[in-house]
Amino acid sequence: MSGGVDSSLAAFLLRQQGYPVVGMSMKLWDFREVGGDNHPDGRCCSLESLNDARAVCQQIGIPHYVLDMREDFRKQVISNFIEEYLQGRTPNPCIICNTQIKWRSLWIKAESLGAGYMATGHYARVRFDQNTQRYSLLKGVDSTRDQSYALWGLSQTDLSRTIFPLGELTKKQVRAMAREHGLKVAEREESQEICFVADDDYGRFIREWVGRGKSRIQYKIKPGPILNLRGEKLGEHQGIPFYTVGQRRGLGIAAERPLYVIRIDAEGNAIYAGENEELLGSSFVVSDVNWVTVVNEGNEIRCDVKIRYQHTPKKATISRLTNGRILVKFDKPERAITPGQSAVFYDGESVLGGGVIDELVN
Repeated sequence: MSGGVDSSLAAFLLRQQGYPVVGMSMKLWDFREVGGDNHPDGRCCSLESLNDARAVCQQIGIPHYVLDMREDFRKQVISNFIEEYLQGRTPNPCIICNTQIKWRSLWIKAESLGAGYMATGHYARVRFDQNTQRYSLLKGVDSTRDQSYALWGLSQTDLSRTIFPLGELTKKQVRAMAREHGLKVAEREESQEICFVADDDYGRFIREWVGRGKSRIQYKIKPGPILNLRGEKLGEHQGIPFYTVGQRRGLGIAAERPLYVIRIDAEGNAIYAGENEELLGSSFVVSDVNWVTVVNEGNEIRCDVKIRYQHTPKKATISRLTNGRILVKFDKPERAITPGQSAVFYDGESVLGGGVIDELVN
């Protein structure tokens, strides 16, 4: 329970349905460590959020526990976040948090209390398929809030003990039900940004974290050239971690037409920039693949592929490579295919599987 309206209503609905419910909130980071002295505190893990979660639990008559999971979060999520940016990739920490913290570390704590299932406020659904004898992960019915993209890493075991009480509801319905039942957090605003970067300044966060020696990679962030795709120098960048594919602002280059980051060469400490058309690509390799629905399918699968949270899934062919990797070929070129982000494969509303974008091949 984060202290927000979604997880609060999820707990309320389960209690209403007769489940014996225990509310669990995670303390994932110290604000002084990730936010600095001059940045406002007001997101998850704040004292206000934890107090809101506790108040909701008292209101609906269930126990509430706060779990100190800062060490796991630092090792699994923040370290990955920093190291990926240092390597010129753009990570999605929410996906790592789901698979490694909530459905691993948190589950161990929940199971020790006798829990048989874990429920969250995610907008997604789980269904058991009698024909395949496997659990399916489905999109939430509210297409504007669907969070199945961030859950592709869940295993069959994870899905077998997961409940998503909000999967059949829209956000509008959730707000209305929270108001109807007088939940304290019914009107609470929510953030769409990374929870541990309190001011949404990734550059500040990376500088401070690496400067304190928190990263496992001994890496000196240094300026380097910004080149066009012909290798001609256009300008100077401030450090590889401060750029991502598709970025336009902050390049500091005067040009007749807008320029964007096309590719990042961490080994060569170079940023490649070009015009919008040069951001288009069709084929890329995905690694760390987890199959949710597909088992022993043929070499090629036709499906829809989503390459970032706000991306509309597009038609593609995926084929198996060696070492568990997947080659994705979009029917039509897509903009800003970004290493480090996740690619999730869909068959209609069902998640076939997903993985991490490794490299472009065209």
